[in-house]
Amino acid sequence: MNANHHETSGLSRTPQITLRGPAELADALPFVLGFHPTDSVVLVALHGERGRFGGRVRLGIPRSPGEWDSTADHLAECLVEGDSRKGTRPDGIVVFLCQDPEPGETGRGVMERLRPFAQRLRTACGALDIPVCEALCITDGLYFSYCCPDVRCCPSDGTPLALSGTTVMAATATYAGVRVRGSLRDMENRFRPSAGPGEEPQRTALDTSAASIVPEILTDAGGKGREEVRERTLKLAREVLRRFANPKNEGNAAGKGSPVAPSAPRTTTGATAERDTTDDALIGTDEAAALILGLQDRVTRDRAAEWMEGWEGPAALRLWRVLARRCVTPYQEHAAAPLTLAGWTAWSTGDEPTARVALGLALEADPEYVFARLLHQACNEGLDPESLRSCLRAERDSRLAVEEPAPAAERRPRTRTARPQGARLSLAKPGRQTGGNRRPGAGVRPGGPAAARPGSGAPRPGGPRGSRSGR
Repeated sequence: MNANHHETSGLSRTPQITLRGPAELADALPFVLGFHPTDSVVLVALHGERGRFGGRVRLGIPRSPGEWDSTADHLAECLVEGDSRKGTRPDGIVVFLCQDPEPGETGRGVMERLRPFAQRLRTACGALDIPVCEALCITDGLYFSYCCPDVRCCPSDGTPLALSGTTVMAATATYAGVRVRGSLRDMENRFRPSAGPGEEPQRTALDTSAASIVPEILTDAGGKGREEVRERTLKLAREVLRRFANPKNEGNAAGKGSPVAPSAPRTTTGATAERDTTDDALIGTDEAAALILGLQDRVTRDRAAEWMEGWEGPAALRLWRVLARRCVTPYQEHAAAPLTLAGWTAWSTGDEPTARVALGLALEADPEYVFARLLHQACNEGLDPESLRSCLRAERDSRLAVEEPAPAAERRPRTRTARPQGARLSLAKPGRQTGGNRRPGAGVRPGGPAAARPGSGAPRPGGPRGSRSGR
């Protein structure tokens, strides 16, 4: 992950468990983050006499040792400032350095190579008057302690990590419903193109679509061409979204262009890889190209962001993940839009680890992508996505109220007639309107997931205000 974009998180909301010693700290790390970190430096804040876990920051380990000093200072400051904003300054910090050995390198070799970085992190935290209680290097199935000099518990050749699923932490996490989603590398690869000759058909489709769509947008001074591309993109996206929500309709999947078969084996395995392969077959190369280029328009992207809950949420996340995988060279920067949508949808549906990975990759594709930066910051600061969901619902409902034509009976001119004297007044039933313009109540979604189920109607697009990225 791009070392310029770190991940933070607030206090853990999982049940409390007591950890004793470096072994249990190393075992707990994947459950704290939601995935096994690879090539990462992680700092976790401790609070109180019992060392309660607080905020945490994660960053890719810089490849150049020349960047270690500035990185250490930056991480320590971010962790302390983040926890201080929540009202509690950390009383201690635990440092984790996670990296696989290079070819021909041993686990101990990794530990020694990263020792100067660990020491620099300790001094950076000390400069803020916060001690590092433990610093661990996790590599090659072993953990090493930079702080414990006792070879009886922390031998110089490292200590094997506990078998997955055999510890108290694993049992507690399972009981609490905490899921570890594999390694960080596996999660990132689900959003990346798989290199190989299979990318060529998608590249050709992107070139063809760009030659058609871009002039259509740029040569129309009145904006009509842009609006036509916008509506065409949203219509296609709604059609494809129904495929992901209706697996039984796979036979009608790739209406234009052939589906892209995986060109090289992915590092993801088992059911996850099989699901990704199935999703790839649901959309053709021409369709993917049209959607990728259409989503570069910020209004189109913002309206697509409304597919964030109900049956639309999981289906949209799968769609955005497929489109990110289709952003092959030289269209890598175009992946910022589907990656940001994937991050938003994952965050909205409660999958914070996937959200952080997707948003981090979006910023890696385009560091100046404002929508991704805002979402990344909000997610990392532990804000509730419901505030943005409410804005999206209100925006959608307002737009639909304007777009929906009035019933024919209401468009006819009305004349006032005198009510016969003595006639009884009839009362409208509670919750019904008998006249005037009918408007949906607050929070009601006209034609949304509750009314338009997959196969019975199209999902309604929408767009947030205040999140225009300028893209």
